Amino acid sequence: MIRSEQETIRLSSLQQIRDLGIDPYPADEFIISHRSKDLAENFKIDKEVTMAGRLMSRRIMGKASFAELKDSEGTFQLYINRDEICPDEDKTLYNTVFKKLLDRGDFIGIKGKTFLTKVGEPSVKVSDITILAKTIRPLPAVKTDEEGKVHDAFVDPELRYRMRYVDLAVNDHVKDTFVARSKIIKAIRDNFNSQGWLEVDTPVLQNIPGGAAARPFTTHHNALDIPLYLRIANELYLKKLVVGGFEGVYEFSRNFRNEGMDRTHNPEFTVLELYVAYKDYKWMMGAMENLIGDVCKAVHGKTKATLAGTEIDFTPPFARVTMRDAILEHTGLDIDQHDEDRLRVECEKLGINNDSSMGRGKLIDELFGEKCEGNYIQPTFITDYPIDMSPLTKAHRDKPGYTERFELLINGTEVANAYSELNDPIDQKERFESQLALAERGDDEAMFIDQDFLRALEFGMPPTAGVGIGIDRLVMMLTDQTSIQEVLFFPQMRPESN
Repeated sequence: MIRSEQETIRLSSLQQIRDLGIDPYPADEFIISHRSKDLAENFKIDKEVTMAGRLMSRRIMGKASFAELKDSEGTFQLYINRDEICPDEDKTLYNTVFKKLLDRGDFIGIKGKTFLTKVGEPSVKVSDITILAKTIRPLPAVKTDEEGKVHDAFVDPELRYRMRYVDLAVNDHVKDTFVARSKIIKAIRDNFNSQGWLEVDTPVLQNIPGGAAARPFTTHHNALDIPLYLRIANELYLKKLVVGGFEGVYEFSRNFRNEGMDRTHNPEFTVLELYVAYKDYKWMMGAMENLIGDVCKAVHGKTKATLAGTEIDFTPPFARVTMRDAILEHTGLDIDQHDEDRLRVECEKLGINNDSSMGRGKLIDELFGEKCEGNYIQPTFITDYPIDMSPLTKAHRDKPGYTERFELLINGTEVANAYSELNDPIDQKERFESQLALAERGDDEAMFIDQDFLRALEFGMPPTAGVGIGIDRLVMMLTDQTSIQEVLFFPQMRPESN
């Protein structure tokens, strides 16, 4: 490996530290009494503190220096005096270790007392320094000039996603996004737990990749000598638990789909699925309005957020538009008046790509996605989907040919998908068989037939409402990000070339 000049110097410093008998990577626990944010907010003079973090800067002035320590919550100023940290005749810790061998980015632990500088800056007068981890590679040194212009910022997306650890270390706003993600998941979990619903785990490796229309990743189990699939959804397993007697179950599910990647799609993603017995999709709309409002408040302290310069109001109730009306409004096309062949012709006129493997449901899905979806900026429920699009959904109680389904759109993107769940085993079998016919025509996203799920339905499943929420997309919305890669710690990337 060819090392840069800085890396070579740091490796030399590392060896010199070892030669001094100092362990640059000690195993001992370093007990922290204070972190920067808490210390700043509750600052008192002459408080004994121990802190740890990265050494981010030094201003060496002979026998005394100022330094900046960065921990998980922010930064704090340190004052290091040679005679304070080296009270005996041996001044090596200051003159050699601190001044010459430590580098920007090194992890250190300090002990000392708080005080105010002459200009009133809260600081810690250091009495002892411990090296906790010596760095070999330098962090990017972001600089801001007198005019406020930023130089050498670590902003290249590919580098940031490949080296998220560096991104987090130098770009504080990136860490804020992931803290918000954690708050969102906690708010959902708190909401569901308060209603007595049970969080569960279901298999990631599945015999049948059911519960969604998508292309799966395949693998092979050597001991059983059978093909297995990474789950594309956990829906069918959760419904089996409802059959078993749980009235409310949910799961934060890691799903995998072997499909394209773009700003809203990653092959590995997180979905929250919830199933509640004795409810329907109308009830679920109200539940989602309340949930999304709670989640927004957890992040922003209110039920409004600004996305791409537009204020989004998450205060209930949300708008409701049927899919038929949405397509009619934005294309002038009444899907009720078009069979598959006529619909294909109209899609071609509108410039929507299609092929012979696409049935009527897939054509309508493409039509809505291309021509309608992006128009719904404020939270909107698109309701009552054609039966061709919804093989797991109960037929609409009042509208033949439609189902009791909605999708929640925010800022032109689907965030949630919900049904009055189909619990008629005979109807479900017929829907699966229709999907099989599509698969035989070449639709690689058609659903598999899950015989065990059909068997479970024959034991009886109560009326049930179910919803799936794309956690990654929800985080994007509430943190005003335009790319899913910004809300995933380690998004999928092409292999790095040498």
